[in-house]
Amino acid sequence: MKLAFCAAFAVSLGVLPGLPGRPLKAAAAQSLPASQSAPEEKAAASALLPDTFGGWQMQGSAVTSKDPAAADAGNAAVLKEYRFTDFASATYKRDDGRTLKIRAARFDDASGAFGAYTFYLQPEMNREEIGDQGASLGTNRVLFYRGDVLIDAGFSQESAMSAGELRELAGDLPHPTGGAGNLPTFIEFMPHRGYIANSQKYVMGPAALAAQSAPVSAGLVDFGDSSEVSLGRYNTPSGEATLMLISYPTPQLAADHLRRIDAAEHVPAPQADVSTIGNAGQFFDKRTGPIVAIVTGPISASDARSLLGLVNYEASVTWNQATDQHEVKDLYSLVVNVVILCAIVGGLAIVAGVAFGGIRILMKRWFPDKVFDRPEQMEFISLHLTETIGSGTVVSETIVSETIIEEGPERAKRL
Repeated sequence: MKLAFCAAFAVSLGVLPGLPGRPLKAAAAQSLPASQSAPEEKAAASALLPDTFGGWQMQGSAVTSKDPAAADAGNAAVLKEYRFTDFASATYKRDDGRTLKIRAARFDDASGAFGAYTFYLQPEMNREEIGDQGASLGTNRVLFYRGDVLIDAGFSQESAMSAGELRELAGDLPHPTGGAGNLPTFIEFMPHRGYIANSQKYVMGPAALAAQSAPVSAGLVDFGDSSEVSLGRYNTPSGEATLMLISYPTPQLAADHLRRIDAAEHVPAPQADVSTIGNAGQFFDKRTGPIVAIVTGPISASDARSLLGLVNYEASVTWNQATDQHEVKDLYSLVVNVVILCAIVGGLAIVAGVAFGGIRILMKRWFPDKVFDRPEQMEFISLHLTETIGSGTVVSETIVSETIIEEGPERAKRL
């Protein structure tokens, strides 16, 4: 990226020259207030941006504000829709003389930060693995968000370690807890096939929607019903199409607004105070669950239906309360009881073996030949084999078999 272009870009949070509807403001108009002395703003700045990270040292103190116009005067209304809370800007410097300008905007939750990120994301940016999502423009500008904080970083001179340094900064940023760190779930239903990189826009209000080339006006979307919008561009065999998803709190609200959109599509000509559909070629829509999906563009009807068919809502229910889980408990109890039973049986076997052997030894010691091994119960068989060899010749060989059987007072001996 040209240095002149980088310098111009540095005066605005992601506002690029040549972008329709977002003209580059003069540096004087974009400059931030010289000081923000309110104690609460000082505390917010210290919590939002660290004093040091990755070898960078903050120069002076951070400039802070709770006014979205301080972050981006031209799009203050858009930042309000994304539930902007506060802003901080600081300049960092390294020992080698390089400088880094950091502009940070914080929102109520991760959805606001994600929406602002998509608002400032440009098609020519390259994907970067920084924070939750990140992108770079040229070699000096990086835009990323982590949690509920959006960061716009401008290097005076990039190095091979710049991305790693910003990852360290992302790790130092405050992170929301609980549900504030979750993104809207309906954006997961945006198809991946044919998606044009960096074209997704997440919209939470009419000002942000007006900045996009949306096929449906804010009046038909009706943000007053807590609706949300996701826009994306797709390549099809017959041309480029725009996919618009409108999420409502309930399927009933989605069905009602779909009927309004269908009615507006058949309005013959624009009328005062009547919301209409933009003329952008093919127009197909459907409802799937609480989502209204719309496909427009100069494409064939079959391609429009094919793209629309990729959007299918699937309910996902997550039970986050403690349950009895009887099946798991029963299985656990069975395994534990089997182990206990094996231990008991094994212990009894050991005790029985020791008892039997010990008693036998004691009885033989205390009552020899009276309880065990009594003579009248003994039977002994022995074989005596003798062989005498002399001068290589067998002289004699005697095999004696002796069986001694004692029965009562008599003893018989067989030879």
